[in-house]
Amino acid sequence: MGYFWIAVAIVSFTVVTYNCFTLGFEKWAGYYIFTLVAVGMFFMKKWMMARVNRHETFLKDQQNKSEKL
Repeated sequence: MGYFWIAVAIVSFTVVTYNCFTLGFEKWAGYYIFTLVAVGMFFMKKWMMARVNRHETFLKDQQNKSEKL
């Protein structure tokens, strides 16, 4: 799913840039926000997955400590 957001960002950037050159920058410049949102979603997913992995490790460590007692 993470690479989906990169693909959306690339396609969005390409389409918006093409339309900026052909139809006018003033009309299409605002659509770059979709590219920024897609890139942001990619990095948010990476960050959340790393956070979940750290939390799962923490929970396993806590469970192991309580079992040893």
